[in-house]
Amino acid sequence: MDATNAADLWDRVTGAQPDPTTWLVVSTGVVALAVVVFRTAWRIARNAVTIAHEGGHALVALLSGRRLDGIRLHSDTSGLTVSRGKPTGLGMILTAASGYTAPSLLGLGGAWLLAANHITLLLWGTTALLVAMLVMIRNAYGVLTVVISGAAFFLVSWLTGPDVQAGFAYAVVWFLLLGGVRPPFELQRKRRHQGAYDSDPDQLARLTGIPAGAWLLLFHVVSLCSLLAGGRWLLGL
Repeated sequence: MDATNAADLWDRVTGAQPDPTTWLVVSTGVVALAVVVFRTAWRIARNAVTIAHEGGHALVALLSGRRLDGIRLHSDTSGLTVSRGKPTGLGMILTAASGYTAPSLLGLGGAWLLAANHITLLLWGTTALLVAMLVMIRNAYGVLTVVISGAAFFLVSWLTGPDVQAGFAYAVVWFLLLGGVRPPFELQRKRRHQGAYDSDPDQLARLTGIPAGAWLLLFHVVSLCSLLAGGRWLLGL
């Protein structure tokens, strides 16, 4: 690739795209809400939330100086991220707290990019993050889900027109914002009826002495505030 082509590609990725129609923004939000609300659709789409959840753990572990051993994604939409380092302290606390907040915060960041009309940058940036995550996946199902997700983002960004790219990007961001709200409620219900006392909030309670319920409340606050702020950006309010 010569310098001119490289510059053209850089301009394509970082440049601003036209404003989507209000109909597209609202309709993709409605579709994302339906996917989150209806159980059958959610059971499949929740894999994307798990990718974001475990990716959040992994990214914060690396940023806090921990050594990342690997990530596993399972067909029941559960996941596991293993890192090595000091078993206590701020780095471990941030790593444990990042999972349930990651989908909502990623959605908020995506909404900020879309509000600035950086649709292609969002698609390519997400593809790059998924490729980086793929290196650390340690099971076949995890590889399959990340490859399919990354391929979808790449193909949409490379082969489709502005309208399709915008529709895909807005649907994904709406889904992260709306889908980030549901897992804390699911965990709260599971802890109440089934135990699940080795969850992220329980690990955080052991690390900090702050009750698990307080960490669950934090996850609710982050997800709901991200939805409100991100929704305003997406709708141009």
